[in-house]
Amino acid sequence: SLEERKKFDHEFAMSTSFHGVHNIVQTRSKIRKVLWMLVVLGSIIIVAWQIWNRFTNYFSWPTTTSIVVQYVENIEFPAVTFCNLNRFQAHAVANLSIIFFLWSIVSGVLHAFDIDNKFSQELKDFLQGNQNFSIKEFTRNNGFYLNSSTLLECDFFGQPCYPEDFEHVFTEYGNCFTFNHMDLPARRRVSVSGRGLSLLFDIKQAQFTDDPTFGFIDAGITYVIHSPKEPPRFDGLGLSTPVGMHAHAAISQLKTVIQEYPWGECNPNIKLQHHKIYSTYGCLQECKARHIQDKCGCLPFLLPGNGTECDLQKFYSCVSPALYNIELMGLCTVGTHNSTCPVPCEETDYPTTVTYSSFSGEKALTFFSTKLKRSPEYIRENLVYIDIKYHDLNYKMTRQQKARSVSGLLADVGGQLGLFCGASMITIIEIVEYVFTNFCWLCIFLLLKAPEMPQWNIPAQNEQTDKEGIQDC
Repeated sequence: SLEERKKFDHEFAMSTSFHGVHNIVQTRSKIRKVLWMLVVLGSIIIVAWQIWNRFTNYFSWPTTTSIVVQYVENIEFPAVTFCNLNRFQAHAVANLSIIFFLWSIVSGVLHAFDIDNKFSQELKDFLQGNQNFSIKEFTRNNGFYLNSSTLLECDFFGQPCYPEDFEHVFTEYGNCFTFNHMDLPARRRVSVSGRGLSLLFDIKQAQFTDDPTFGFIDAGITYVIHSPKEPPRFDGLGLSTPVGMHAHAAISQLKTVIQEYPWGECNPNIKLQHHKIYSTYGCLQECKARHIQDKCGCLPFLLPGNGTECDLQKFYSCVSPALYNIELMGLCTVGTHNSTCPVPCEETDYPTTVTYSSFSGEKALTFFSTKLKRSPEYIRENLVYIDIKYHDLNYKMTRQQKARSVSGLLADVGGQLGLFCGASMITIIEIVEYVFTNFCWLCIFLLLKAPEMPQWNIPAQNEQTDKEGIQDC
């Protein structure tokens, strides 16, 4: 009945934990009743506005960045890949000037390169006369090599190292050699800052050469410092030391942790087939390898994979156009979470500060001239000294974190409800129960008070009954 519903509403208003409602019901003064209604409505509006702001802020996926410097007793030493700025032995390319152009085409899989048509006829003639020519084997056999004559001294944390401690890799600089590579059973570590890897190279400038028309006009050693689990990436990021100079490279370790989408841009579900850890550069290499293998049916040896090696004809006729198509159509993109190769969730970089000093001091020249039995002019033009060491025994970690969690959002919403309305989770359950009960009562009321459906078949039944009675009579 209506009286029972009013009684139920009054009891709910007097017993609910939603503060302010019972003041509206129990007061007899109309002015006070109106004032309390305004207070309650104003509080509800403010709470709704505050909660809307909190949810809007949460779904904007805000983040904070924390930087922590962690000091340790010992720290893992990075991998270092060294290359000669002059890639080929002069006697091997004396009559093969096209080799420089061929290598530029081959190394185009690692960085952009615009093929010049001025070599097209010479290239076609060379390919027709050298069907079995392999630029990979030619570079391995006639590129820069590492032995006791090119690596004069090597010392790692007081222990001697030898050419056998370096792993051969191919880069855009041809033959390169990596110290502390990922195939070692145990990682090399250092426990004292200011000491690390010291090397003395003889680049044999007269023996090795390169074509200056492609921008190779320097003489010295280029090197890149990277994680042992990642491939070396030069591509303009390498450090170079000219001849006759002593380079002092002070490194530090920087670890970066990025949140996954939508807070950050990384995708933790992407795994690489040929690299132990994910990196954008390694992902980009594998992406190019997949597209080239699908289009050309072969795989460039500079890219990871186990496919059939592309010959020079395939490089010129298929691989180079395929690379251009990959760049034009954006088939291998780097950056955001929806790109082919998003940023890694964790990565380790080695920021480096390099200073130089002259390696041509008078006493040093006399010492090395006597030791190596070389002239001072030869030492100035061929020797390169490189020291790589940690600046301090610590690493810096930059961590991207979620600025607001689900528990924090709930606590914030609950605080706003409690501050303005004195409400809690129990209050919300009370209101839900009240609304549900009224809804059920409304449904029952409608069912009980619904008008009876007209029975349209009754007259027809009465008529049939009358006919039957007449027949009986």
